[in-house]
Amino acid sequence: MSLLLLGGALVAILALVGTARLLRLGRDARIGGPEEVAAATETALAGFAVIDLVVGADGAGALAVGQDGRLAAIKLHGTRPAVREVRWSAVRASPEGTVIETGERRLGAVTLKGVDALDLRRLAALAEGDAVEELRHA
Repeated sequence: MSLLLLGGALVAILALVGTARLLRLGRDARIGGPEEVAAATETALAGFAVIDLVVGADGAGALAVGQDGRLAAIKLHGTRPAVREVRWSAVRASPEGTVIETGERRLGAVTLKGVDALDLRRLAALAEGDAVEELRHA
């Protein structure tokens, strides 16, 4: 009887592992390349046309600038990218790189490892008017 229970438990564990792999759970979570991030951003935010973006070194997040100067933070939420429009004042430097406060408790902050002030200034130079001033005073 105990061998039957052990065998059943082993089969159940293998079935769970197979299902997790099929659903791509526990994979090395990366947000994708610039093209994928741009497409996800333009799909999620109406009228947003990406002109440039930067992806964190660990692939966990990205920051995109739109043609109209709007800014979007992108972070993996499960296996899909979550996109939120943010203000330049929500972007700050940290020892690890750049942190973007989304203002949403559920999504949390987006951390871009390896993205420094020079990268942000390059993005801000592409934005229009108030966005550049907001970054300079942040």
